[in-house]
Amino acid sequence: MTTTISVTEDVKEALLRIASELQLKLGRRVDLNEAIRYLLIKKRRPELLEEACKPVAGFEEAYRELLEERKKDEDIS
Repeated sequence: MTTTISVTEDVKEALLRIASELQLKLGRRVDLNEAIRYLLIKKRRPELLEEACKPVAGFEEAYRELLEERKKDEDIS
């Protein structure tokens, strides 16, 4: 089932821009419905994305150790 909605010209242009960006990102055709769905999902819980992207305590030390061990592996080969 489809429904027709009215939007102003500036909103239509913004939706077209977002659909275009999604097309480039996904490598396939994206319609305005998918662009709206993307915006609805993206804006639903932004705090979760923010929380997931925070650095983990001790990351620097673990990363340094990983690099040291990787270097040891390469020296053995």
